[in-house]
Amino acid sequence: MVNRVLVTGLGVVSPLGTGVEPFWANLTAGVSGAGPITRFDATAFSTRFAAEVKDFDPLRYIDKKEARHMDRFTQFALVAANMALADAGLDLEKTDRDRVGVILGSGIGGIETLEEQHKVLLNKGPGRISPFFIPMMIANMGAGQIAIAHRLRGCNVTTTSACASSNNAVGDACRILQRGQADVMITGGSEAPITPMAVAGFCAMKALSTRNDQPQQASRPFDAGRDGFVIGEGAGILILETEAHALARGARIYAEVTGYGTSCDAYHITASDPEGGGAALAMSLALLDAGLSPADIDYINAHGTSTPLGDRSETTAIKHVFGTAAARLAVSSTKSMTGHLLGAAGGVESVACVLAIDRGVIPPTINYEQPDPECDLDYVPNCARVAPVRAALNNSFGFGGHNATLVFKKYER
Repeated sequence: MVNRVLVTGLGVVSPLGTGVEPFWANLTAGVSGAGPITRFDATAFSTRFAAEVKDFDPLRYIDKKEARHMDRFTQFALVAANMALADAGLDLEKTDRDRVGVILGSGIGGIETLEEQHKVLLNKGPGRISPFFIPMMIANMGAGQIAIAHRLRGCNVTTTSACASSNNAVGDACRILQRGQADVMITGGSEAPITPMAVAGFCAMKALSTRNDQPQQASRPFDAGRDGFVIGEGAGILILETEAHALARGARIYAEVTGYGTSCDAYHITASDPEGGGAALAMSLALLDAGLSPADIDYINAHGTSTPLGDRSETTAIKHVFGTAAARLAVSSTKSMTGHLLGAAGGVESVACVLAIDRGVIPPTINYEQPDPECDLDYVPNCARVAPVRAALNNSFGFGGHNATLVFKKYER
C-alpha cells in the first residue's frame, strides 16, 4: 500500500517577510522584495541589487553561541523549520523521533562562510582558519542542524540539483513517506547566495537583470522587456506527514502532495532546452504520478525566472503538456516578487502553491507590462486572483538541465 502524503505545517523566511502571514500578505499584494544590495559594497558590480531577507536577526530565534556557528543559509533553514513545526502543532515529545526525517535542498550551501574564511587564509594564514569553517560551509548542515536541534534520528539528506534542489527534496521526502519509511518529514530548501563571489559569478554569466535604477521592476517574468533574474535568499519549509499519522493526531491539513516528476534536459550546462523537452517530461511524469489529467490542474507556479530563453522555453513546455487546456490555466511566477532563491526557490514556491489551494487566491506575476508574442499564456498579470484551486503544479528547473515538478492537491478523505 502506498501512503498518502499530507502537508500539515509551513514556515518561510523570505524577502517578503519572515513567517507565513507576512509572506502571503505581501505575495498576494504584489509587493516586490528587491532593492539595493546592503550585505556588501556592490558599487563595482554590473548588478547592484537583490532580493534580500530584511531585518533578519538570528538571535531572535537561535541561541547566540549556536547562531555564531551557523552560516546564514543554515540560520534561515532552522528558523523556517521551527516555524513550520510550530504551525503543524507537532508535539515531538509524543512522536517517534526515529521516524521523523529531514530532506533539504540547497544549491550553494555556506558560500558566505567560504568567502569569509578564504579572506582569513589570505590575510592571516592557515592557523587562523575557524575550526567551525567546514561544518558551517557544507551544504548538508542545514538539514543536519534541524535534526540536531530537535533530536530527529530519521532519514537526513540534502539534495543539490541547482535551482531544482528544493523540489527534488520535497519529492524525495514524499517518496520516503509513501513507502512507509517515516511518519513525518521536514523538507524544502534554504539558500543565502547574496555574497560578492556569487553575485559576481552570475554577473559574469550575464544572467542577472541590470535595471539598477529600477530594482523593484527588474524581475518581470514572461514580459517582453525581461533582461535576467534577480537573485534572492531565504528558506521555505513544509511539514509532510503520512495520512494515518496526521489524522491520528488531528492535524490541520493544508493540502496533499500527489505527484512528483523529475528529468534532465541533457542539453547544456546553463541554457534550458528551447523546445522545453525536459521540462515537459517532468510535468508529464508528475501528472502521471498524481493520477491527474491536464484538465485537473488549475494553477501552475512557474519556474519563470525572468530570463529571455528560460521563460520562453517553459511556456513551450506547458503548451506541449497541456495542449488546448494551456489557454485556460492560471500561470504565475512568484519570482517576480521574491527574486530567484536558487536552491531554495522550490521550497518557497511550494509554500505558495499550498496556500493558493488552502486560501483560494492565486498570486500574481508583477511587472507584466509588455506581452511577449512567444509567451502567450495567462500569467495572472500584476494582481492576485481569487479563484478556487483544486490542484496546483510547481515547476523548478536548474543549471545542468535538472527539472523537478510537484503536484499539490486539495485534500479529500
